[in-house]
Amino acid sequence: MASVTLEKINKVFGRDHIIVDVDLEVGDGEFVVFVGPSGCGKSTLLRLIAGLESITDGDLRIGDTVVNDLPPRERGVGMVFQSYALYPHMTVYDNMAFGLKLAKETDETVNERVMSTAKILQLEELLHRKPKALSGGQRQRVAMGRAMAREPRILLFDEPLSNLDASLRVQMRNEIARLHNRLGSTMIYVTHDQVEAMTLADKIVVLNGGRVEQVGSPHQLYQRPATKFVAGFMGSPTMNFMPAQLQGSDAQGCRVNAAGIGELALPQEAQGLPSSAALTLGVRPEHLRLAEPSGDNRFEIVNVEYLGNEVYVYLDPKEGDTLLIHRSEAPSQWVEGQHVALVPDTHHVHLFDESGAALNLPDHRNAA
Repeated sequence: MASVTLEKINKVFGRDHIIVDVDLEVGDGEFVVFVGPSGCGKSTLLRLIAGLESITDGDLRIGDTVVNDLPPRERGVGMVFQSYALYPHMTVYDNMAFGLKLAKETDETVNERVMSTAKILQLEELLHRKPKALSGGQRQRVAMGRAMAREPRILLFDEPLSNLDASLRVQMRNEIARLHNRLGSTMIYVTHDQVEAMTLADKIVVLNGGRVEQVGSPHQLYQRPATKFVAGFMGSPTMNFMPAQLQGSDAQGCRVNAAGIGELALPQEAQGLPSSAALTLGVRPEHLRLAEPSGDNRFEIVNVEYLGNEVYVYLDPKEGDTLLIHRSEAPSQWVEGQHVALVPDTHHVHLFDESGAALNLPDHRNAA
């Protein structure tokens, strides 16, 4: 096991600056997930750590060693790719043993490591099979086993579950989490699926345009997003955003006028902003209550989705094209075409300035 330290890491392809001044510390034994939309640089960053791409500028340390110029085989990393990349003519045993044989390990060492890894991943009964005789989940476990058998200090995963169906992804998420608990290995995992990030990570790194947008625990990123981008990316359904205008502020918080809702008293600190500053109010679907319409606070329900244990109610936003979403437990009294008032839970409302940065909460609220 080992820590990974990135200091002002940059990657440039031609005229494209793909990774921009990334500073990051991955602790020994930590499970860190890189998450973000397609094209944000998360897979490129993983490949820089693995040594599959060269670093344009900055220092990458594994443990206490700068590894910028070391080839992948000397970095002590194992990588599991999106495609299983198994050799179809080889058995499961031979696929898992291949890297060890290339490293010229003794037959005894090869057998010991393959059998030990197969036991951890529950592949012992499958060692004689070839990949075509395996399910998707079994193939993914073999790909993981091939990386693990080399006993790397760090395991890297590049969207390993994206080719699996929904139920199998849930099963494999749990297997990977249990694997990390058993091994205590340092793991870095790339995904575009924020559900995978929330359920697996000790620490999440949200990337946007090649830059680190925010780093924190799943709880921190969900409850206290630092930017509007993070707030909108983390959480399903996504956070609701509504235009708002600052009405006034003092040491106790601020007052804003939210489009269609009216004036709200909120705890955010806004004393540094000009009067009537344009803001964005953010509220998650579970923190948005529906009530009888009152005055101008009148929104039309345009769709109701029943999901068994819960209901998503979609509302015309009045301003903008993105529907607002209310989430509640089933059964629901709400129907399409009905008009309702929106009542945000002011203890869970977020405010963002024109740059997209979150307004601060008082210290005791930030600690919550």
